[in-house]
Amino acid sequence: MGLELTLLIVVIIVALSFDFVNGMHDCANAIATVVSTRTLSPRQAVALARTLNVVGAFISTAVAATIGKGIVDPEQVTQGMILAALLGAIGWSLISWFLGLPTSSTHALVGGLSGAVLLWLGHDKLKLAGLEKIAVAMVVSPPAGFLLAVLVIVAAKRLAHRFRAPLSKKNAFFRVGQILSSSYMALSHGTNDTQNSMGIITMALVSYGVLPEFHVPFWVILACGLAMGIGTQTGGWRIIRTMGMKITDLRPVHGFSAETSAATVILSFALLGIPVSTTQVIAGGVMGAGTERGLSMVRWGVARRIVWAWVLTVPGAALIATLAGFLIRCFGL
Repeated sequence: MGLELTLLIVVIIVALSFDFVNGMHDCANAIATVVSTRTLSPRQAVALARTLNVVGAFISTAVAATIGKGIVDPEQVTQGMILAALLGAIGWSLISWFLGLPTSSTHALVGGLSGAVLLWLGHDKLKLAGLEKIAVAMVVSPPAGFLLAVLVIVAAKRLAHRFRAPLSKKNAFFRVGQILSSSYMALSHGTNDTQNSMGIITMALVSYGVLPEFHVPFWVILACGLAMGIGTQTGGWRIIRTMGMKITDLRPVHGFSAETSAATVILSFALLGIPVSTTQVIAGGVMGAGTERGLSMVRWGVARRIVWAWVLTVPGAALIATLAGFLIRCFGL
């Protein structure tokens, strides 16, 4: 077995490992609110998120195309470059997971890939149009989740006010709604995030020559979906506490509003082929829903920590990818 083929196999394994870590890290995105409001038990919520993450993988491959050929031409990369990019993304995701910070696995991968390309090929090989598209979505998507959540919760509150029913019955109604909204969130998360590894694996296959052009094979979609689902099953309980309990105190109506808004934003961008951070968008949705009871109800100190983690994700992953790249090159890979 030649070195390039060996590296291709390693890249595929590491990419699936990244999907596993992504599922573990971002498990909170879909289920933090439904757990914190006690609508579902942690076991039930994880099972729901796991299943719909896998289903979501089959909805679209537009984001995979952006990751796999929108940042750099796949014909110009090597397996060593791709491996360094993945190590950068996984390294940053594990650091933020250990610290309980809900950062973006998507943006970590973009940062890792950018760092590897800069080290091996130089800045002129980066496709600025693709990076600008991702950067715009990075800035626009969290406020979109925030604002949409404000609109949804205002509408939900007005709807609930029209029904002269006890508070317990209103909460029961929104608990059912929250099961649907968390399912919607899990589906959109699977659609957006599984495509990161799809794009990387397909890029590696094109680079090696297995594929004549960029096209995501069915087995890649299936493998990435299953890896994400298994990662989700392990859970990301540190981040669940941050997302569901530390930003603001949530009730079923707030969880329903945050999840519905975030899922709509994420799925819309994914179908357009623009990767966004599911973590950032749901955090924006949680903050937006929390402000319905007043700005003071949101713990802005926690929110500032989350924002700093977002800001540091791309350069942090790029730095780790660069260090990994130096080691890979030292070993002649």
